[in-house]
Amino acid sequence: MDIRTATLADTSAILAIYNREVLEMVTTLDLVPRTVAEQETYITSRTGGLAVLVAETGEDPSAITGFGSLSFYRDRPGYRTSVENSVYVHRDHHRSGVGSLLLSGIIEQARAHGFHAIFARIVDGQEPSVNLHRRHGYEVIGIEREVGRKFGQWRNVALMQLLL
Repeated sequence: MDIRTATLADTSAILAIYNREVLEMVTTLDLVPRTVAEQETYITSRTGGLAVLVAETGEDPSAITGFGSLSFYRDRPGYRTSVENSVYVHRDHHRSGVGSLLLSGIIEQARAHGFHAIFARIVDGQEPSVNLHRRHGYEVIGIEREVGRKFGQWRNVALMQLLL
């Protein structure tokens, strides 16, 4: 399994993973699937330490098994030393170590670019994601209560943090 920076050639594979989560799960509070153009912008807009990373199998370099990203935590300049991560793994590859490899790559990317804090927002009911982040040193620092709504229900979000 290799972890590398995403390219525009990965757009379709990333969309297949992400848009399935948008439509069927509460791993994201997005309600509308991304378009190809939106995903391409998402990939190309990450510079200066922000990144989209992909995991691919060694047997087939085009087989993307998951992706992760770093985004700025907030828009204001005083927050520029903090980032937020996202990790999504293709359902056929859950519990195979893909998420851990991606999260390790994201942490390395953040550290290499001098970021101080990484945050993760995890929708309630996603204990595997909470546990993954805990194994990498993140701590739950709060619960945002009923901050989102999906599939007709209010959703709480755990806020986790790792100080580098």
